[in-house]
Amino acid sequence: MKKVELVATKRASEGTKGATTIRRAKRVPCVLYGGADTVHFSVDEAALRKLVYTPESYRIELDIDGEKRMALLHDKQFHPISDAVMHADFMEMSDTKEARVVLAVKLKGQAAGIKLGGVLSQPLRKLRVKGLPASLPEHLDVDITHLELNSSIRVSDLKFPGIVIAEKATDVIATVKMAKKEEVVAVAAAVSTAVPAAGAAAAGAAAAPAADAKKGEAPKAAAKPAAKK
Repeated sequence: MKKVELVATKRASEGTKGATTIRRAKRVPCVLYGGADTVHFSVDEAALRKLVYTPESYRIELDIDGEKRMALLHDKQFHPISDAVMHADFMEMSDTKEARVVLAVKLKGQAAGIKLGGVLSQPLRKLRVKGLPASLPEHLDVDITHLELNSSIRVSDLKFPGIVIAEKATDVIATVKMAKKEEVVAVAAAVSTAVPAAGAAAAGAAAAPAADAKKGEAPKAAAKPAAKK
C-alpha cells in the first residue's frame, strides 16, 4: 500500500463552533483513534479530497504539528448538498497489528466468454480485508482472462498473500452471461425451427393411416352383364 503524507494541525477547540471556524478556513476537522490517545486536528480540504475521491487505499502519514503517525482514512462525512468533506476519522496503524480496510477490486484482462457473445458484470467492486500494513496493496487485481461463458469468479477463488478477505466465500466478484436480448432471439429461433418440424411430423402421422386404409381396401367386383330374356 502506497504511503502518502498529510500535514495536520491540532485543534484548539473541539466543539461545533470551532469546527465551523475551521471549515470557513477551507480546512476539515478530523479525529485520530486507535492509538495511545485520541487526537483532534484539522487538514487542508483540497489535500484531503485527493485521498477521499479515489478508489485506491493509502497508508497516510499524518504530520500533526511535527509528530508523525501512520493511519488509515476510516470514515468521512459529506455535506448533503455541496458534497464537500465535512469531517474525517482516521485509525492509527501499527506495523505489528492487523488492519481492517476496504480495497477496490480491479479486473484484469478480457474474459474468454466475451468473445462468444457474453456480457461481463462485476457485482462486487470493493472487498473488506484484513492484514498487516506491509501486506496490504492499494487495490486488488483479479485476472478474468479464463472466465468462460456462464461462469463466475467468487470470493473463494481469490488468493492474496498475507490478506484475509472478510466477505462470504460464495459472493460473486465477476460473471459472464449471455445478453438477455440474444437469449430471447436464440429461444425464438429454436421455437420457430421446432414448430415446422412438429407440423410436418403431425401431417405425416395423419397421412399414414389414410395410406394404410387405402392399402387395406378390397378390390371392387366387376359388374355382371344383365341376363338376356
